[in-house]
Amino acid sequence: MKRYILPLGGFAVLLVFLGIGLRLKPQDVPSPLVGKRAPEFSLTQVGDARETFRSTDMRGKVWVLNVWASWCGPCRAEHPALLELSKLKVVPVVGLNYNDQRGDSQRWLNEFGNPYQATAFDGDGKTGIEFGVYGVPETFVIDKQGLIRLKLTGGLTSAQIKEQLLPLIQELNHG
Repeated sequence: MKRYILPLGGFAVLLVFLGIGLRLKPQDVPSPLVGKRAPEFSLTQVGDARETFRSTDMRGKVWVLNVWASWCGPCRAEHPALLELSKLKVVPVVGLNYNDQRGDSQRWLNEFGNPYQATAFDGDGKTGIEFGVYGVPETFVIDKQGLIRLKLTGGLTSAQIKEQLLPLIQELNHG
C-alpha cells in the first residue's frame, strides 16, 4: 500500500497543475514589451515585393499592428472586426503577415477584404519573434514615440475595439 502513495501523490499534483493551466487564458499573458520601444523593421509588402514598409514611417502616429496569417483560423474570425476598425479611420492599421506564403496571403486579402493601410510580409517570422509573437493573431497598439502601449493575444473582437482599443487610441492621440 505504501508503494502507491508516492505515485498517487505525484498524479494528484499533476492534476492540480493541469486544472490551473486549463483555466489560464492566453489573452491574459502580459507582454514584457508593453511600455518599451517597438522593434524597428523594414519589410517588403504582401501585394508588391518591390514596395517596402518601414515601421519608422509611423513615428509621430498612433497605429495598430495586427499580426496575422492566411493559414490561421482565428485570424479569419477576427477579420470582420479589423475591417470595422479600418472603416472608422481613427488609426492606421498595419498588417504583419507572419510566417506565411506571399501568394496565399494576397489571395486571402483579395477574398476577405484588406483592412490594412500596409501589409508587411514576414515570411520567415523573424520580425514577429522580435515582437514576442507566440501565436497569431496578435494585435499591438503603438504610440507616437514608438512605444508598445497594448498587446492583445487572440482574435480581436468588436467589443475589444470599442472597450479597449478606441479609448486608448483616443487618449494617445490627445494626450
